[in-house]
Amino acid sequence: MALINHRAREIHFKIVYYGAGLCGKTTNLKRLHDRLPADRRGRLVSIATDHERTLFFDFLPIDLGQVNGFTTRFHLYTVPGQVYYRLSRRAVLQGLDGLVFVADSHPAREDANRESLADLGTHLVTLGLSPEQRRRLPWVFQYNKRDAAGATPVERLRAELNTSGAPEFESVASEGRGVTETLRAICKAVLARLASEPVAAPASAPHPGPAAAPAGRPASALAAPGTPAS
Repeated sequence: MALINHRAREIHFKIVYYGAGLCGKTTNLKRLHDRLPADRRGRLVSIATDHERTLFFDFLPIDLGQVNGFTTRFHLYTVPGQVYYRLSRRAVLQGLDGLVFVADSHPAREDANRESLADLGTHLVTLGLSPEQRRRLPWVFQYNKRDAAGATPVERLRAELNTSGAPEFESVASEGRGVTETLRAICKAVLARLASEPVAAPASAPHPGPAAAPAGRPASALAAPGTPAS
């Protein structure tokens, strides 16, 4: 559910980039940050290990103008993909408004993609999202690393992951290909949902910053295609 700060006349949306370790989530945010004008983006915060893997999340607020007199601000997060950061992923997912699932096109990563999607579905159920909520969640798939040798065909990735026919994009995030299109699509989907389901209760504060895990915010997200029902 979007947060509306009536005093500041701002609407805050939270979008989470999800996927297996090293699939390109962090690279997406870095490329977006590089491309956006300085007055349209906030500071990109990355907490990583010595091997450049995301340890907790990246945070990137993007000011996208006004809606009915309210300034809209999108907060983009990634989750740590490694198996042992499972609880951190769940914390980042709290209160999300939209999801981007980044799939690795390398043929050796098919199992990792499927496991990550299943893990996401389990988290959404654990967070208390109903089947209807999960079904209606704004959702975009990105098939990254399309330049990989022997890249898994898009048709195969679609059949394995995007069973509900959500918007999808091919990308090479390291080169910036497909990252802007992916962001534009998820922002459009989130705004469309706001228009169809206006938020009634005002909020007094924006999404938490990167120093703390997101908490205290109603989770109104819906379902990933192929995720388990509660």
